[in-house]
Amino acid sequence: MSREWDRISKDERAIIAPYLEHVPVKVASIARELGIEVKSATLRPRISGQIQRSDLSPSGYRIRVNRHETPSRQRFTIAHEIAHYLLHREQIGDGIEDSILYRSTLSDTREAEANRLGAQLLMPEASVIRTLRELGGRPTTEIARIMAERYDVSESAMSIRLGLS
Repeated sequence: MSREWDRISKDERAIIAPYLEHVPVKVASIARELGIEVKSATLRPRISGQIQRSDLSPSGYRIRVNRHETPSRQRFTIAHEIAHYLLHREQIGDGIEDSILYRSTLSDTREAEANRLGAQLLMPEASVIRTLRELGGRPTTEIARIMAERYDVSESAMSIRLGLS
């Protein structure tokens, strides 16, 4: 796992770890178990998701995801926003709104951190390695397509994860 994973509290890692053993990873279930409310919503054009404070959820945070985007895009958005919660909670303030390029008012460094951890949540390293071995051990565009379907992520996300892009 990455340095972002190491920054998460032991208790939060214990909540998340069992979910990483099965694909596709149930990211909305991870959010709920962390006490984060997840809502599908119509967001402004070019906005994929947001995380903001909420008095109605146990953690005090709510994720809203753009209902007009593809399911695999929504899953990545949820994972990305969970990553902001885990890594940047103290900087969320009134909320973080992420564009379709996963950029927000946070620094590019923090967005890159959220992208890396989000990808790890959806495509856990141990599982990706195991699946890649099952499929022949060598990443190709065809293998990326097969794995993207299995993990319920975009082909481009899986290609990046496999080092093809």
